[in-house]
Amino acid sequence: MASRVAQFDHPAWLTAASTLAGYGLILLVLFVLLFVVPYLALALS
Repeated sequence: MASRVAQFDHPAWLTAASTLAGYGLILLVLFVLLFVVPYLALALS
């Protein structure tokens, strides 16, 4: 198992994972702002 983990011990993997996590967070925030907030504004008014 340690040899499988060691092959992902390069800084490029951390960079790739961080980039994907950042894009995912941005997409989540945009989804909430564009869909959830207007839905709640109309549903609760």
